[in-house]
Amino acid sequence: MTQTIQRPVFLRTLLASAALAGALAAGGAAAQGYSGPSSDPATATQQQGYAGPSSIKVISVKELTATGRDDQKAILRGRIVSHDGDDHYTFDDGTGQIRVDIDDDDFPVGVKIDDKTQVELHGELDKGRRGVEFEVDEIRVIQ
Repeated sequence: MTQTIQRPVFLRTLLASAALAGALAAGGAAAQGYSGPSSDPATATQQQGYAGPSSIKVISVKELTATGRDDQKAILRGRIVSHDGDDHYTFDDGTGQIRVDIDDDDFPVGVKIDDKTQVELHGELDKGRRGVEFEVDEIRVIQ
């Protein structure tokens, strides 16, 4: 009698696990974010959000790292040149490089970004025990 009860429970668990694994695999196939050299610039027009003027200053990496204060809001323009693991990337604007922290959900939906794509990063400077980095709140592709 015990085996009769456990068998349906086992089958339900197995089916539920298989369904969950399939859903996770399908979600991973449509991942977004930094893609390296295989970017498709035709999808750059699918961005959302406010695109008007801002009171937050566009600043160079050189100026931000030299004079910026902790938690200072800023906008950086340049390229994400490498993925350094997890949420960490290297950003270069021609005046210098800075480590940036970008969550996967901060990348524009449906837009692949590679090391040649010009972007605008909105975020804030973080000066902490781990050094200096820029925490990104939003990425916009510059056309």
